Amino acid sequence: MTEYQSVIQKGPVTQAEDRRERAVIVGVDRPGLEWPLESSLAELERLADTAGADVVASTTQRLDAPNPRTFVGSGKAVEIAELARSCEADLVIFDDELTPSQQANLEKTMDKSVKVIDRTALILDIFALHATSKEGRLQVRLAQNQYLYPRLRGMWAHLASNRMGGGVGSRFGEGESQLEVDRRMVRKRITSIRRELAHLSEVRQLQRESRYGSGMFKVALAGYTNAGKSSLINRLTGADVLSYDKLFATLDSTTRKFELPEGREVTVTDTVGFIQKLPTTLVEAFKSTLDEITGADLILHVVDASSPEFESQIDAVCDVLDQIGAASIGTIEVFNKCDLLDEEMMAGLRRRFPHAQFVSARTGAGVDELVGAIAAAASAADAKLDVVIPYQRGDLVSLAHERCHIISETHEADGTHLQMLVGPAYASTFQVFAVE
Repeated sequence: MTEYQSVIQKGPVTQAEDRRERAVIVGVDRPGLEWPLESSLAELERLADTAGADVVASTTQRLDAPNPRTFVGSGKAVEIAELARSCEADLVIFDDELTPSQQANLEKTMDKSVKVIDRTALILDIFALHATSKEGRLQVRLAQNQYLYPRLRGMWAHLASNRMGGGVGSRFGEGESQLEVDRRMVRKRITSIRRELAHLSEVRQLQRESRYGSGMFKVALAGYTNAGKSSLINRLTGADVLSYDKLFATLDSTTRKFELPEGREVTVTDTVGFIQKLPTTLVEAFKSTLDEITGADLILHVVDASSPEFESQIDAVCDVLDQIGAASIGTIEVFNKCDLLDEEMMAGLRRRFPHAQFVSARTGAGVDELVGAIAAAASAADAKLDVVIPYQRGDLVSLAHERCHIISETHEADGTHLQMLVGPAYASTFQVFAVE
């Protein structure tokens, strides 16, 4: 009861800082899997490490379809329980999402001290560990409560077993009524969190509209978790965004100004990383953060070039971009960590992805070419204008230097003569001063 009340009130408490738990990971090989099972389990092991657990054993089973009672076969469930006992494991982590009944049946098979969780719960725990802003913590709390709600059944089974026999007076057992109390409490909490998030979303929207109203070109970084997005924004803008070699090190979006070589300012936004089998509750909970991507003029899809699974990672990111309605936005694929590849591997990548950019955020290699590609994209919709701005409108000259690409500038009797490339947001502002 105490554990579940803790989850309901403030989310699961990670033990990463106190004692690293011992975990057994379980994978099921089924027909039509998009990822090789070995790669998926290797990623699950990295997730466990990020959450504060050491994987002491792993086991797999090949099935045509999951068992509706225990996900794995009943004999395999007993085998997993024995493996967890022999390894003195604290928890068993399944690579796929378990239904509430599957999780409950598996817990009955295990020793009482062994927890059973799935990939979704593990990701939620990592998000709870890394969320720092108020909005980030609320988004994680919302996803946790949505995950917890259908799993409340069974918490009060010890009370349900104390009911009287059948007949009058036995239809309102203590367990069932307490279950309804818990469900009502979680529903209220979900409603309360959504209300708070809606308010914060309005504030974020005002900030976003202020940026959008400025007409500044907007770039968003998207990519698989640990692809190096935070390192890249640090390299581009000189920002101090947290960057670790950990999964989901960054949850809160960060926006920084960046000046292109021609003097034009653009904004660059770092966003939460994606992952295969990303829980739909997280996509919903982080919608306001992901709106930073849907509102961008250009997406930099950052890819970890050193990962053997980079193609599957690209597909996973594209799936999420499609879910949030960002598939139609102009995108540049940016292969990061190229300093870890040899010349032959680099040549192969360049042949396969001729329109991509190849960089190393760590060394700075290829960043100038990437900046050139961003500048070209920012100028793609520009119109060429020849204007004379009166000297008393020095504010417009400053605006032109900040937001436009100046080709030439001379000072004449009537004012400042500019030849420049102007974005759609400012075309009408400068058109009135155009030279006929």
